[in-house]
Amino acid sequence: MITQAFILGAGLGTRLRPLTHHLPKPLVPLFHKPLALWAIETCEAVGCRRFAINTHHLAEKWVHFGAPREIRYFHEPVLLDTGGGLKQIETWLEDGSVLVHNGDIFSTLGLQKLIEAHEASGDEVTLALRSKEGEKRVSLGQNGRVIDLRSELLGLPGTHAFSGIYCAKKTFLQRIPPEEIVSIIPAFQELIRQNQLGAIVLDEGVWMDLGDTESYLAAHQSLFLQDPIHPMALVGHGSMITNSIIGKSAQIYPGIKVENSVIWPGAQVTHDVSGQIVIE
Repeated sequence: MITQAFILGAGLGTRLRPLTHHLPKPLVPLFHKPLALWAIETCEAVGCRRFAINTHHLAEKWVHFGAPREIRYFHEPVLLDTGGGLKQIETWLEDGSVLVHNGDIFSTLGLQKLIEAHEASGDEVTLALRSKEGEKRVSLGQNGRVIDLRSELLGLPGTHAFSGIYCAKKTFLQRIPPEEIVSIIPAFQELIRQNQLGAIVLDEGVWMDLGDTESYLAAHQSLFLQDPIHPMALVGHGSMITNSIIGKSAQIYPGIKVENSVIWPGAQVTHDVSGQIVIE
């Protein structure tokens, strides 16, 4: 069993602007919960109880997040990238493995299968892959291990997309140089050269990268995670809400039409909106 998880929360969220002018990307709400909370609950469902989250942009917004869970925040005054961010939590990690989950994705993947495959293989790292969607930049060999990444080692075409979720042994972090701004990719490629980068294909369930406004809106149109109108939203008499999400304490003025839109918590809607994300 893996009892510790690392949620990557330090990105700038440039593709998700202007939403990320107001919140860090992992705190952007999906229905009525922050993306990072969906990720944490997914990790909790497979036994994780200790959580680390790295922060950078608008770090003060995390202050009321996640209670009463055991969460340790690792602030990055300078962004350390995906490798440097993981290296920073090394002393916090207990022996064994950690479940790493990007903070800007939503999934219902079978993470128990990922954990079981990782623990059975003995590999330092096991990636969760998708074959149905996403950018295919991972080349998977017949032995269930990754044989190329980004076509940079053998020039092989990608066969699968990386989900942004993986398991790693604590010992793997020794491959990442300390106190450097570095991607996780070089350490993955070192494992590939040694035929030790494991993977499992998890095509069942939902997987969505919510890194831009188009995918963010699309997720609210295709998922049915919670009641679309928060019970504490204020919807005026005669208003018509169609295929839209209305957040907590949002106010829809009387007679307003809202369709195919996402209204954030506390926002006020005084005119008809269609296909929009209303923040304030």
